[in-house]
Order: sequence, then C-alpha cells, then structure tokens
Amino acid sequence: MSTVDSFEKIPLRIFETIDEGSKFLAMEIAEMIRSKSAKGERCNLGLATGSSPKTLYAELVRMHRDEGLSFKYVVAFNLDEYYPIDNGALQSYDRFMKYHLFDKVDIDPKNCHIPNGEWKKDHIKRDCAAYEELIEKLGGIDLQILGIGTNGHIGFNEPGSSLYSKTRLVPLENSTRINNAPDFPSIADVPRLAITVGISTILKAKRILLMAWGQSKASVIQKSVEGNLTEQIPASLLQQHNDCLFVIDKLAATDLTRFKSPWLTGDCEWSPLIMKKAVVNMALKLGKPILSLTNSDYNDNGLSDLLVEKGDAYEINLQVFYLLRDSITGWPGGKPSGANPSLIERPEPFPKRCLIFSPHPDDDIISMGGTFMRLHDQGHNVHVAYQTSGNIAVTDEFVTRFVDFAVGFEELSGIDSTKSSRVLTEATAYLKNKRNSNMDSAEIRSIKGLIRRCEAKATCHYVGIGDSKIHFLNLPFYETGTIEKKPMGERDVIITMDLLKKIKPHQIYCAGDLADPHGTHKICLDIVFESMRRLKSSGENWVNDCWVWLYKGAWQEWDISEIEMAIPMSPDQVLKKRYGIFIHQSQKDMVPFQGTDSREFWQRAEDRNANTANLYAQLGLTKYAAIEAFVRWHY
Repeated sequence: MSTVDSFEKIPLRIFETIDEGSKFLAMEIAEMIRSKSAKGERCNLGLATGSSPKTLYAELVRMHRDEGLSFKYVVAFNLDEYYPIDNGALQSYDRFMKYHLFDKVDIDPKNCHIPNGEWKKDHIKRDCAAYEELIEKLGGIDLQILGIGTNGHIGFNEPGSSLYSKTRLVPLENSTRINNAPDFPSIADVPRLAITVGISTILKAKRILLMAWGQSKASVIQKSVEGNLTEQIPASLLQQHNDCLFVIDKLAATDLTRFKSPWLTGDCEWSPLIMKKAVVNMALKLGKPILSLTNSDYNDNGLSDLLVEKGDAYEINLQVFYLLRDSITGWPGGKPSGANPSLIERPEPFPKRCLIFSPHPDDDIISMGGTFMRLHDQGHNVHVAYQTSGNIAVTDEFVTRFVDFAVGFEELSGIDSTKSSRVLTEATAYLKNKRNSNMDSAEIRSIKGLIRRCEAKATCHYVGIGDSKIHFLNLPFYETGTIEKKPMGERDVIITMDLLKKIKPHQIYCAGDLADPHGTHKICLDIVFESMRRLKSSGENWVNDCWVWLYKGAWQEWDISEIEMAIPMSPDQVLKKRYGIFIHQSQKDMVPFQGTDSREFWQRAEDRNANTANLYAQLGLTKYAAIEAFVRWHY
C-alpha cells in the first residue's frame, strides 16, 4: 500500500480533461452492456442527471451512432426528479434524459424509468415503494452512475440522509436549490422537494462509478475520499462499497492530499512552486510572516524533508519571500527599458498591444478593472473583446424599463419610427404574457444583448478606450436562448482566431475560471486556448511572443501560492474600479444566477482584492489596499 492509499479510501481515476474522463466512463458502460447482451441478459443501468453526465451521454450517443452500441437490452433507472414538476418542463429530468440520451439511441421507451414529478402527493409513498420493487424485481442495478453535489449529495440524498434510506420524497437544501437556480427563471421557481432513490438502494448496485468535474467539486471530493464516513457527506458512505470508483478530472482532484500537500504522501520533488506552496500554507496556518518561520516550524508541520534538501529555514524563508515579492508589480504591461524593468513582464516591446477577453460584458471591469485602467494609463494599446452577449443575465423587469423609456422618448421627441415602435410593442406584449418556462423570443434576446452592449461600451469609454478597440464577438455557443449552452464549436474558434490575427497582441488576458467545466467562462477560455494552439501550429510567428495571463471571476481568486503577477491598487483606484462596475446597471441590486453569495459584484470584487492584499501583508509583504492577481498560461 502506498502512502497515497492511506489517505484515499475510495479508488480514483484522474483524467486530464472531462472528455477523457467521459470516454473512459462510456467505455465502461459499453463494456457492461455488450458483456450482458452477449449472454442474452438485460443490463440494468442506474443513471444520473445534472451537468456532470452531459459529456458522458454525448459520448454514448456517438458510440451508438458510429460504433453500433445498442441499448435494446438496457433497462434504465434514473436517480431522481424534482417534485412537483411537469414531465415536459424544460427543467425536468424526464426531458433531460430524453434530450441527452433516450431519444438518440435505440433503447425501448418502456425500459426508461424515471421518478415521476407528476405523481400524486397522496400516493407518493406507494409510488416510491413500487419504484424500489421494480428495481429488485429486475435483479437490481448492475452499474450505477453518480454525480456529486458540492455539499456531498448523491442523487438528491442531502447531508443527513440515512444510510438505510430508500426511494422517497425529500426536501432540498437551500444550497442545492441555489446551485440549481441557473436552470430556472429565478430561485423562487426552483422546486423545494424532489424524489430520490435512497442511499441503501445505491449501495446495493453491483458496481458504482461516480464522476466529478471542475474545481468546485474539489473540496467535496477530498472530504468524500479522504474524510471520515459520515451521513453529513453522503458520498463518503460509498467508502463501504466493494466496487466503487471515482472518475474525476485534474481540477476536481486539486484538494486531494497527493496534490495539495504532496510532501505528506512520501517522496516529493521540491520545485520552486511546491516549495512556495508548502511554506506559504504553513505560514498562513501558523499566522506568522514567512521570514519568522523557524526550523521547529518546518519539523512540526511535515516539512523536515525540505530542511534536509534545502538547508536552514532562514535560507528557505528568503527564497520564498523573494518569490512573493517579485510577483508584485505596478506595471502589468512591463516597464520600458532603462526604468528599473519589472521582473515579471518583458520591458519590450513598449507600448504593447493588449487584448482583454471578457466572457460576459462586465467581467473585464469586475475581475481586472484596476489592471485594465493601468494598462491604458501607462500607454498601452488596449483592446477588449466581449465574447458573449450576456443577454440571459438581464431580467425581464429591466427590459420593461428600457422599453418604456424608448417608447416615452419617441413620444417626447415626436419621432415616427414605425419599425422600432412595432418591435417595442411586440416586446411589451411578449413580456406581459411570458410564462416562467418560456424561452425568450429573438427580439427580447436582442434587446437584452443591446442593453449589455451599451453598458460595456460605456465602461470602455470610462476607462478611455475608443469604439475601434471594442469588439463584440457574440460567440454562437452562447446564443441558445436558454441557460444551457452548446459546446465549443468551430465557428466560435474561427471568430476568435480572426480577431487574434487582426490585432496580433503581445499580451492576452482571459478569465481563468475552471470551477464549472460546463460554464460560460470555461467554454470561453477553451475557445481562446484552442485558437492560440491553432495559430501557433499554422506558423503565426507573433504567437510565440504573446503572453497569456489568466484572471479569476467574481467568485474566486487564485491561491496565493499560485499567483505569478500581482497588481496592487490604491484606495482611489479601488473607488474608480467600483464606479466602473456601477455602469453595469442591469447587473446591480438583483443579479440573476447570483449563487450562494448575496453580495453585489462590486462588493465581491473589492472583498476579494482586499483579501489578496491582506494575505500578502500577513506573509510579511507590503500592505496594499487591494491586489488583482494573475497566473500565466504556457502553451
């Protein structure tokens, strides 16, 4: 048994990407189906919903289409369903399974079993018991596929669910409802109840495969795999199963001890990054500045090997202190030659052509507003590319306000614009009769996109950027009219490549949010990465001299041990950034898809930037009002 095994109580397969992990899962499922079919036996599959299995189901559909994988002898039992909900509702798991899998393969509809959101409340105990009996009658689940919630739920078995629980009606935790709110018009529309297969039923499956993608799942994966077996983390109960495998990507694995604290699992290669991480984490844990750490601190915190390899604590402290100190610069574009050049960015060329990619029309000012303004003020040629329209994040009430203004303006000024009046009249009528389950019409989406475009332009003008340097890409993957987006497509990449070839930037800034692998930020980042790889392989020489810096969005910040460029801000610069964020009025006060954080975007940004500055100060560096942080991407 390795030292890693002593930490990890459930076997793991870790893949570089979601696609690789999903292909592995699909092959495991296909092997099970084919093996059972060859014997003339049914294959009873337990299936999951949510964002995690989408890529898996897409791969199964491809295998059916291209490789002849048949589902004729498959019987499917889904884990859960909202309650109450119409089977045909956009958010129902009945519709989800038909859309993503059942309607695209040759499974017999009679073999597709899903808890019914339309079951009568008076009969629900009876119907749940019948669901359990059917599973048992058909021989139990051969292979159960699971996702995992950020609170550790499997199915809709929330924290506190009994180890012995069966299929039943359950209340949803508020955190689960908030996490699922992006699928609904508002948090008020998210059902408070759900039907779920119980934990005891899940544990009876002959084999279990649990998937987790993205950084938002890292903490709960660590607790489930390395923590104690507890009903407060339902997924940890899978430690009891004798054939369970967790299939995760690298981001979901980041909190595992083997990655977060590799020095505790055995031999460790002490690279500058690992050394910096170990020492910074120890200093923050002990509440001591780095230069005050002692040999005893190292010995008492599992870092004696570092002392053996690198020598006295004093020397190690200095190395790490200098690494942190040298990450701070007031010149994000690099200082010109002869002016005490920054150790982070190249002094030449100066000025640089800088391209800021903003997934939504406000990510630029929220996430790197201070750096944005500083790049412009220091004379660089700054362009901003808004990758999506951001139209779904505008409320109907805000559209109504603008439509009323436009109508009133026409009346006030005596303008006779038949076409615009017709559009405004139709928009008003549509919103008045719109139901929560309705998708916005093309006209409403256009109006919402226009609102956000105007706010983005106003922000650029506030910074000092002219119209010729503002680019609205409106990438097609986003324009579905629903919360659910398409995967990255060829057209998305071509649009992005065309802009890159036109500008030929020396610096690129991108949103490096990796928490939700199916989220807009991640897709936008993948599009930029793919575009840069293609341009490099096609012989675009400027790509070799272009540096790509990644910033975080409104919800997160880089771990301080990862930060490679830290841009300090004065109190006045913090205020100036705040006023820039205020320009995005459609995102103030009541923001759709707010998540569990009730703060407005400007508050999150200020708190996050102040926290980063405080961490630097705690470690013994200069105390600034705020710091924006970046990590460089190497391609």
